[in-house]
Amino acid sequence: MANKRHRNGRWYYRVKHRLLERPLYVSFEDEQRGDDYIRQLESMLAVGVVPKAVKAKVSRVDQQTVVGAISAYSAAVTLPESDRLLLDTLSRKLAGVALPLDYPWVERWVTSMQTERLSPSTIRHYAGALSRCLDWLVRSRPQHQESNPLKMLPKRYASYRDGAVRDVERDRRLTSGEEAAIRKVLGGWVPPDRERGVAVDPDLTLLFDLALETAMRLREMFTLAPDQIDLGQRTVFLDRTKNGDSRQVPLSTVAVARLQGFKGFPWLRSGDAADLRRVTSLLSRRFGTVFELAGCGDFRLHDARHEATCRLYERTTLSDVQIARITGHKDLRMLRRYASLRGSDLAARLW
Repeated sequence: MANKRHRNGRWYYRVKHRLLERPLYVSFEDEQRGDDYIRQLESMLAVGVVPKAVKAKVSRVDQQTVVGAISAYSAAVTLPESDRLLLDTLSRKLAGVALPLDYPWVERWVTSMQTERLSPSTIRHYAGALSRCLDWLVRSRPQHQESNPLKMLPKRYASYRDGAVRDVERDRRLTSGEEAAIRKVLGGWVPPDRERGVAVDPDLTLLFDLALETAMRLREMFTLAPDQIDLGQRTVFLDRTKNGDSRQVPLSTVAVARLQGFKGFPWLRSGDAADLRRVTSLLSRRFGTVFELAGCGDFRLHDARHEATCRLYERTTLSDVQIARITGHKDLRMLRRYASLRGSDLAARLW
């Protein structure tokens, strides 16, 4: 049963129920909206359902620590897998750190990561994940954290003053000879100095084709289901991506031909987070062997996404924004890291 009162232009509600670890407190400016929310919540509690967001709010986890805040944030918000992995690591690294966090603590934390010689990009990833958690905490638990001090960090905060550790931006391109060698290995060819190659696997070859033709991420490809593909419209519909958004990927004529009769890839079992990591690791190892046998052992499967993005720039007249819609990049600065066109190709365009 909920109690309601009006104060300073807002309606405040207190909900007690045997399924809630402690009372839930919520407030609304609009009384009708508040009443509708409480009515819906009580109907769900009546049948034994506690909404995820409500459970996070009333959990007895100590939210006055960073670990508690991360736990509540993870329970209340649907996170991309990349953020979840980062926050899991931070929960181990920052165990025992109390809230609220202030700017001096942030500076010490960044310095400690530099002492570990983490790359600037890794530092930015950790800081970004924690910053998004603190943004949520400021909005939902201002009594624990009034502001986000990570937003006060200056530009290039992750850079090393001596320049000893720098970001390594991969710009590995695939030559025509290397692509031909990779396809030979996928077709069963064994180098003269090796006793055996890799077993011929049409699914592995199809995955490599899609990587070069669509610029999709590995996980976006191996989780594809037939109902996500419309060959008539030459489009793949991705429901959930690394960024948590949906997007549509156009298909080239080559990709359309290769996807005729597609029934799905065979590697997934349960489809949960652990299974996704297992398949990612499995395919990375298999392609690592393929690339080594083809004589380009420094090539990585993710470099094929890089190659595909470069080809979109080279072979089409699409704008940055249009290519970003295909690749799923939200930040055009990140997209331009992929667009590392060969100097010889650029020179050929000069008159």
